[in-house]
Amino acid sequence: MGERTALRLGRVAGIEIRVDWSLLIIFSLISLSLGAGLFPAWHPDWSALLIWATAITAAVLFFGSVLLHELSHAVVGRANGIPIPRITLFMFGGMAHMEKEPPSWRAELYMAAIGPITSLVLGFLFLGLAKIVVGPVEIDPDNPQESFAALGPAVSLLIWLGPINIILGLFNLVPGFPLDGGRILRAALWGATGDLLTATRRASAVGQGFAWILMASGFLMILGLRVPIFGAGFINGLWIALIGWFLNNAAVVSYRQLLVHQWLEDVPVIRLMHTRFEPVSPQLSLQELVDDHVMPSGQRAFPVEERGRFIGMICLRDLPKRPRDAWRTTTVGDIMTPRHELVTLTPEQDAAAALDLFGKRDVNQLPVLKDGQVLGLVRREDILKWLSLHAGLPVTEGGRPASRPLG
Repeated sequence: MGERTALRLGRVAGIEIRVDWSLLIIFSLISLSLGAGLFPAWHPDWSALLIWATAITAAVLFFGSVLLHELSHAVVGRANGIPIPRITLFMFGGMAHMEKEPPSWRAELYMAAIGPITSLVLGFLFLGLAKIVVGPVEIDPDNPQESFAALGPAVSLLIWLGPINIILGLFNLVPGFPLDGGRILRAALWGATGDLLTATRRASAVGQGFAWILMASGFLMILGLRVPIFGAGFINGLWIALIGWFLNNAAVVSYRQLLVHQWLEDVPVIRLMHTRFEPVSPQLSLQELVDDHVMPSGQRAFPVEERGRFIGMICLRDLPKRPRDAWRTTTVGDIMTPRHELVTLTPEQDAAAALDLFGKRDVNQLPVLKDGQVLGLVRREDILKWLSLHAGLPVTEGGRPASRPLG
């Protein structure tokens, strides 16, 4: 799931809402399943237009329910001191992005529990509204289609949305980290042991075990076997296996993120920063920058100074702002990032804070400032190298613990 490609929809209660392109896959599958399968079976007398309009509306309302589930996490998390700046809806549902670990086990417990509670409340609310509109719906086990055929579009939506939200709430209560149930388990283990790392390791192991059960079940279903609870079918099996694969990766990454942060929290950026760097003048042309500074030194980010005063930064990724044939007439000052727009570090900050900023701001180096002067440059690759040498952690160049997923 790429945050760079996610579409920003707006803000709710100060929380940014994004939609990843992969949401179109599950949105299309839900619409197709309802429009070509369930609703025609329930309502054979409906027109194709009414069936597909109801199916698409159901898919939209379902993801609206998922959004409410994630918003409940974000609101309660913020109330308990957990910064959650954004929510992303994607192929497997939704994700509330935490910028740091909860300050206490109680904070995590409250934040994690509210999501399934919200889904369960929504599920029973939808079923309650359906009952208010049409009264008790009696299903004839010998002829269930006849019972559903008398229902209108609104009630059909409510009767479908009710159970699906209840299933969503119950599924999220499964103690498989980082599902909500897994976070509830971690909160309980954290409270019992007083050790967040131990609690995370155990909860992550349970999460991976549950993920492997899902993947094995999905594989058996793909082979044509019927699995208790999950049923049978190639498509259902493929979907169950994909969910298991995603949960396994999320469990591993979540534990690794905590390890990375614990290793970096006591490492000041001044231990990792480069102090041998070459500042450039804002009057320097881009061609001179490349020929006289970039190529000989290999330096990729340059502080821009004027009369000994730091006024901005220019990086290699800034060069494409101008066509190559304009480099001789374009100066560094024309395309640099001015100081007031820069994200900077202080010597007192640790490498964990730097790594988070790399992820949130999508940059590869940050200047370390003291009294307005550049002391050095910290690069993402330097932190990853330190982790590889000192912690022995297999951190990839592109990987970064910028946020922690919350289902």
